[in-house]
Amino acid sequence: MYKVFFRRVLFLFPPEFSHNFSFFILNFIFSIPFVKTIFRKKYVIRNQKLSKNLFGLNFSNPVGLAAGFDKDAKLFDHFDVFGFSFIEIGTVTPKPQKGNPKPRLFRLKKDSALINRMGFNNAGVDKICNRLKKKKSNIIIGGNIGKNKNTPFNQSVEDYKICFEHLFDYVDYFVLNISSPNTPKLRELQGKKELEKLIKEVQILNSKKTNPKPVLIKISPDLNNFQLDDVIALVEKYNISGIVATNSTNSRDKLTIEERKINKIGLGGLTGKPITSKSTELIRYVFKQSSGKIPIIAVGGIMSVDDALDKIEAGASLIQLYTGFVYEGPILVKKINKAILQKV
Repeated sequence: MYKVFFRRVLFLFPPEFSHNFSFFILNFIFSIPFVKTIFRKKYVIRNQKLSKNLFGLNFSNPVGLAAGFDKDAKLFDHFDVFGFSFIEIGTVTPKPQKGNPKPRLFRLKKDSALINRMGFNNAGVDKICNRLKKKKSNIIIGGNIGKNKNTPFNQSVEDYKICFEHLFDYVDYFVLNISSPNTPKLRELQGKKELEKLIKEVQILNSKKTNPKPVLIKISPDLNNFQLDDVIALVEKYNISGIVATNSTNSRDKLTIEERKINKIGLGGLTGKPITSKSTELIRYVFKQSSGKIPIIAVGGIMSVDDALDKIEAGASLIQLYTGFVYEGPILVKKINKAILQKV
């Protein structure tokens, strides 16, 4: 139904309009009595064999919705009806920001991909906290946090600390987004010196809490092995709970779309099928180098059941969808959980 009708209609319009319109429609639909029950019966697979306990949290199944989809925490209470066991909201910044000028989200339909340069557009941590306070579902929530564009680079850590403190009571785990290509200089936080400073400061805050929260870092697929080794060493040194691998790529490899069209789109992070193998190989490397001791949440190019199983085989404990959800719809969540269950 999704690919035959809904996707065709949504793809007639610009991507960001379609995304916002979808939220409007879903919010309306889910306000109708019993509709959520119908969706759950169609998409949710309940089986104890799918459950996964990771960094002290019990995930009912390994499939979650990646950051960026519900960045402002508007529909987080509803996505469990599509079979997701967890959702990452954000990226959240201390102050509200509009993000980069539009258009900033582009479909590459022939390549089953997206390019975005959203620029951390979000409502700001205070407004997002107010929405999270009203949580009614049992879905696990990750708080993906970052820095405001106008915050000087040497004050970046303070932005993460502000978001951490404000969101602490309302999310189940944190992800430090240091890998988006759409905020100037942000990826420089992946350097050894800057990354150590960031995670050290966040972990100091975390250690002062009665019940510290799991803290993960989200890394770029464009890191080389030497850079990855530095990340792994710091994750182990400061007891970071895990790695989210990976964010979007600056690369334009493996695209079939004409070069002139790519040049017209311009800058932005590429997601979807073209980064599938790149993300999987990075996961395999991290798993091997850490002897499987670092939990990995896989995201990036999961467009099919086989892609999901490949990520798990490479060493991922959990997976997240974004572009695959856009192109394939909620049935992909069910298919993946069903395939995982068959292999248990």
